[in-house]
Amino acid sequence: MLAAMPPHVPSPTPAPGAPRVRERGDACPGALRLHSADDGHLARLRLPAGRLTARQVEVLADAAEALGDGRISVTSRGNAELRGLADGCGAELAPLLAEAGLLPSPTHERVRNIVASPASGLDGLGAADVQLWARELDERLCAAPWAAGLSGRFLFVLDDGRGDVTGLGGDVTLVAVAPDAAHLHMGGRAVRVAAADAPRAALAAARAFLSAARAAGTGAWRVRELPEGHQADVRDVRKALAAEEVPEAVLPQGPPPAPGPLGPAALHVLAPLGRLTAGRLRALLPADEVRLTPWRGAVVAGTDPARLPALETHGLITRPDSPWAGVSACTGRPGCAKSLADVRADAVPGRPGLPVHYSGCERRCGHPHGDWVDVLAAPGGGYLVDGAPVPRTDLAPAVTTARTAPRTTR
Repeated sequence: MLAAMPPHVPSPTPAPGAPRVRERGDACPGALRLHSADDGHLARLRLPAGRLTARQVEVLADAAEALGDGRISVTSRGNAELRGLADGCGAELAPLLAEAGLLPSPTHERVRNIVASPASGLDGLGAADVQLWARELDERLCAAPWAAGLSGRFLFVLDDGRGDVTGLGGDVTLVAVAPDAAHLHMGGRAVRVAAADAPRAALAAARAFLSAARAAGTGAWRVRELPEGHQADVRDVRKALAAEEVPEAVLPQGPPPAPGPLGPAALHVLAPLGRLTAGRLRALLPADEVRLTPWRGAVVAGTDPARLPALETHGLITRPDSPWAGVSACTGRPGCAKSLADVRADAVPGRPGLPVHYSGCERRCGHPHGDWVDVLAAPGGGYLVDGAPVPRTDLAPAVTTARTAPRTTR
């Protein structure tokens, strides 16, 4: 049975140096617990590693058309959102998702937050295929009753060594450092574990976080919210798995895969402003599987990269030199009551360069990680581009300058 969530009341901002106290559970929507928005209800489907089978692609597209507004939003964690859902859609949506394998555990569906290097195993890069780790971790997560106590914001990040997803702010981050070894990072510490133990180690780290959160009594949702003296300790994982602490471990940093071919039998495309119509989603087929990405696109595995020109005719972004590559936006008006503008209608790409994100309010929902151009709607119809006031009619040159100028000059 689907349920709409009550309006979210944010916790008070703590004083400098004081720990954040969460007085209620997180309000993140799920597939069963919906968020009420101005354009209807919203369902967020957790897709570990962004993975969809061909059958699930069809089901998701059908659900968007039959029950929602016909679009699928891709989130900054590679999950999928359906918007415009009616009040009475629960009797249809939940069984539809469950039958397609998109709802394997009703009790754990909001905590299945697993991001993994989307091109892993496809392009010959990386030290290990972390997509396999993601599947095992998801199975272990759903099988652990205690794991249902994790926040819907708690994030596992699995990087195959190329560094494309390490900057996404994971609470528990696994990095493949060799075909048979991984580093597990949490709370500023790291341990080395055998690759075969990596998913088990990630789950043990999450349990250590929950123990620390209970001891702190502050209701922390994320590892970084734990107060001083109550840090989750990866040394507990070391004891459980005979792991070795790595004092100087550094997270690798690398770029995301560019739109285009990924080896001989895969490709990567981006969704304009992070949204796929049902038709564009179906256009990705045939494929062995589709992996939604944190950069609001899709890696299509088991297909001919020669299909890229055809996918471009569907409106997908297929080339790294497209000015729309790296451009994203929040929902904006009319879907969000807090937004000051229809940011999707106002968005202009400028010239290719830094990622740019359009936000309708100061929450900046869905903004990228790392270095990005901040375009924020302002009262009166204008925008702030990296803090500088810009009339809506002058957005294009201002965004171009912000995306292409050296950051040290601004």
